[in-house]
Amino acid sequence: MMRHEYDRHFKEWLLRRTRLRRLLRPLPRRSNLHRYPVVKWFAERARRHPFLWSFKRAQIIPALYVGSVISLAPVYGIQILLAFAAALIFRANLTVMVALQFLTNPLTVVPIYAATGWLGATLMRYFGLGSELPTALFYTNALFIGGIVVGLLFAFFADMTWRALAWEARRFKQRLQQLRLKADAADVLALRETAD
Repeated sequence: MMRHEYDRHFKEWLLRRTRLRRLLRPLPRRSNLHRYPVVKWFAERARRHPFLWSFKRAQIIPALYVGSVISLAPVYGIQILLAFAAALIFRANLTVMVALQFLTNPLTVVPIYAATGWLGATLMRYFGLGSELPTALFYTNALFIGGIVVGLLFAFFADMTWRALAWEARRFKQRLQQLRLKADAADVLALRETAD
């Protein structure tokens, strides 16, 4: 009975791992850097820095916050290059940082920039900032301010989600280890009983 429960839990763990790998497959990893037009120029340097590939908290948190701000800032077209540089500077996970850059793509860039620009302009007017600026410069600043604010809010919710998922994954793994120990103990006990 104990072995059956362990096997069921182990199959669930394998299924979760397969789903995660499938989700991460199109994103940059050490083994596939050569496929990315911009990042491939820095492939050798990127391979030398293990923190770029680490999924530990110290690398994920800066990747979420800095990557979200870059993805929503009005720098469309050079985002991945900026994400790579930021990952090196902040010692952040490159995979997460680049994945966040796909928030703004040809289909979403206009509505995202319209929303962040509106929010930035609203905040600037509320705080009385930039009223003396020419209109083009005012809205350029509004795009950056709105991108930073929305990026930080998005990163906060992504951070909370990541922490909850990481906590659940640790609990799942602990349960798997407990079940394995119990199943092994039950197997040893069953062998002793059959030997007697």
